Formats: sequence, structure tokens, C-alpha cells
Amino acid sequence: MQSSKPPRIWTVAEAKARLSEILRLSETEGPQHIGTRRSFVVVPANVWEEKEPQHMPMGKWLVENMPRGTNLEIPIARGSNRDIPFIDDPDE
Repeated sequence: MQSSKPPRIWTVAEAKARLSEILRLSETEGPQHIGTRRSFVVVPANVWEEKEPQHMPMGKWLVENMPRGTNLEIPIARGSNRDIPFIDDPDE
């Protein structure tokens, strides 16, 4: 059984001074932790993108999530007796 050592936690000052090393280690050894009071993790972009949910265009989402199997009543369009401004009266 392999014992896993806890990840090293870099101080912010160390991280500033050794950023290149932290970036390299994040690719070879995995996530690098920075900070103790406010904690941050450095991971390669491809690892981050794998974990991030894929965004779907709104139109595609609406089509795929449209209710199915229900009979929705579509209201009948009602005409209006209001005068429409800026339209020439055909009776003139």
C-alpha cells in the first residue's frame, strides 16, 4: 500500500518567488496549494477544463429541455378593436 504524503502548501511569498516551479510541479505532481488563511490551488488548464461543466447554447438547451408528452393549450389569438396609429385608413 502506497502512503500518500499531504500536499505541500506554498506560502504566498514562496509562490511569488517560485511561480515557474509551481507551474511545472502542477503538471508533473498535481495540484499545488498556495496560502494558509486564504487557500488557492494551481492546476493545469486542461485539468480545469475537464472538471468544468460544458456550456450549451441557450437555444439548444431550450430544445433539449422542452416539455414532452404534455398537451399545452395555445391560446387563440384575439383580435383587437383598437385603432392602430400611423396606418392609412383604407376608407379614405
